Amino acid sequence: MTTLFDPLKAGDMALANRLVMAPLTRNRSPKAVPGDLAITYYEQRASAGLLITEATAISHQGQGYADVPGLYAPEQIAGWKRVTDAVHSAGGKIVNQLWHVGRISHDTLQPAGGKPVAPSAIQAKSKTYLIQPDGTGSFVPTSEPRALEKDELPGIVADYARAAKAAVDEAGFDGVEIHAGNGYLIDQFLRSGSNHRTDEYGGSIENRARLLFEVVDAVVAAIGGGRTSIRLSPVTPANDASDPDPQPLFEHVVKGLAARGLAYVHIIEGATGGARDFQQGDKPFDYSAFKAAYRDAGGKGAWMVNNNYDKALAEQAVAEGRADLIAFGRLFIANPDLVERFREDAPLNDPDKFTFYGGGAKGYTDYPALS
Repeated sequence: MTTLFDPLKAGDMALANRLVMAPLTRNRSPKAVPGDLAITYYEQRASAGLLITEATAISHQGQGYADVPGLYAPEQIAGWKRVTDAVHSAGGKIVNQLWHVGRISHDTLQPAGGKPVAPSAIQAKSKTYLIQPDGTGSFVPTSEPRALEKDELPGIVADYARAAKAAVDEAGFDGVEIHAGNGYLIDQFLRSGSNHRTDEYGGSIENRARLLFEVVDAVVAAIGGGRTSIRLSPVTPANDASDPDPQPLFEHVVKGLAARGLAYVHIIEGATGGARDFQQGDKPFDYSAFKAAYRDAGGKGAWMVNNNYDKALAEQAVAEGRADLIAFGRLFIANPDLVERFREDAPLNDPDKFTFYGGGAKGYTDYPALS
């Protein structure tokens, strides 16, 4: 019987176990540069089979929150190289999650104070995180976006490819995960609630998925399919994401991904950080049929699942073959040695939600390990 502690090959990556640290925005990278605290934070958690970094902006335009890291300037790439060196020295594997937030941003975070961009000029009913003049952080409503012109899209696709190549060739990552979920730019194009375009990037499922496939193909061309992965969230309402009929939309997506030879597909089940049985539309989302659509189309990448998994639920999913990898978020925040704690059935630290976003070492690198 397969267990959480069995090794696995995911694309070009040989993973020591099936536990993955999910991407977790922590807002501790001033000027978008990961620093000494980030090195400690990731190194502490290197016993995970795989670390996925906090979402990392592919461009200044892709930034949506204060003090999140980037991968578009030399000092950012150098900062990440120090992180990957530390993780690799500790025996871990780490991929960078590539991010363009689209409309989930604020004018003050954009180049020259411009408007955030989106498939359509529809303001999200959501909030972003800003640092106030007194140094404190707070959540504020996102700004009204402008609709992207069609001739701007090739530049965004090129930004993804450039960031992926910088991540692997310069920053030393083992691969990248394209963030195509949680109501950010690629997901905004996928969902009919945020995409009202009338050109070849809007309307039909095939059109709304066009940008996703263009990005995936560009990244695969830059670094290879075995180092490329993607994150999807079929029904989450995060960041005002909505679509009344997600099943055919996302089955179309994974059928198309099957031919791209990806390392893994990362699925958020239900509402991000919330109910696992959350649904959009008239019927529950069928995750078994979703996975079958990928496998039946020839998809061989590892199947990663995420959202409120505990040890028992994770063990069951792996043993029954419903998943190859399980991503844990808050549990890895509070338990840098989560793999050891699960292996020994040891007590778990409780996460301090008041230190999730912004701040310093408290609630970031000071959680105690068993030893």
